[in-house]
Amino acid sequence: MHRISEKVHEPIQALYVSQLLQWPLARDNYHALDDVLRRDIPLGDFPSALQFNPARRRSTAAVVDKKTIEKRPCFLCSANRPEEQIECHLNDDFSILVNPYPIFPLHLTISATTHRPQDRWPLDMVICAEKMPGVVFFFNGARAGASAPDHLHFQATADCELPIIGLIERHHPVSCPGLRYSTDFGLDLPFGFFSFVIPADSSGQQVLAQALNVCGFDPKTGRPDRDLLNVFVWLDPAGLLRIVAIPRKAHRPDCYFIEGDGHHTVSPGAVDMAGLVILPDKEDFDSLTADELRVIYAQTAFTQDEFKHLYIK
Repeated sequence: MHRISEKVHEPIQALYVSQLLQWPLARDNYHALDDVLRRDIPLGDFPSALQFNPARRRSTAAVVDKKTIEKRPCFLCSANRPEEQIECHLNDDFSILVNPYPIFPLHLTISATTHRPQDRWPLDMVICAEKMPGVVFFFNGARAGASAPDHLHFQATADCELPIIGLIERHHPVSCPGLRYSTDFGLDLPFGFFSFVIPADSSGQQVLAQALNVCGFDPKTGRPDRDLLNVFVWLDPAGLLRIVAIPRKAHRPDCYFIEGDGHHTVSPGAVDMAGLVILPDKEDFDSLTADELRVIYAQTAFTQDEFKHLYIK
């Protein structure tokens, strides 16, 4: 587990040991990660890849319309969790859980202790990042990949797992603190995003406030929508806090809804937008092309050209 301090790692390691001993579902799914397949599919300068992971169908194909959400028990509320699932308290507001349907060997869900909707991304992500070097915390907006949009939560994995992290650390140097647009990098990227390096001085709060106010846009209404957003928070090797925010315009691409030829079961959340596209169907893993992936990104986020006109004044 990359760059995680032993002091912070101990309770998480203990949580994993306990869960994999006591919870067959989680144990089987983590062991199954040994058999997942990965295929690199770079898009220009964006180091994207595909992962074939059948266990993630539950999230990729989650039905998240309002009526369905209201009818089903919330699986993140403590009263509805499996008996085997235990928690480690982060603070009074959030609990740390082992994700039983993992994408990575380290895959945590940090869930609000009370049932409240997935709203603005929580500052607790910053608190977590400052305590756990080597871990990236990521957030799916309610309309940008969250399979439980009714219950506030975020997730975490080792920062080496997400391709976008290395790209950002290479192209947004710590010598340029503050906000940079993806269009500033001069790279061939499939969509636009914001990169923040939070200075370790009094100006850091202002930059953090900028990051908190980022949102996507609803293409039907033309209005800002903070539910259409993915966010990543981590500490870089220099010890500076970094935040990447990806504005979205849709949860799922057109190909998700097509029946027959042209259908792909792909439903981008934060991990997919970070460059690792999760596919529960082997034929999608085998057949998806770079051109198709660019279209998927263009239909769910803003292309660099769209981003430039929307956000850069």
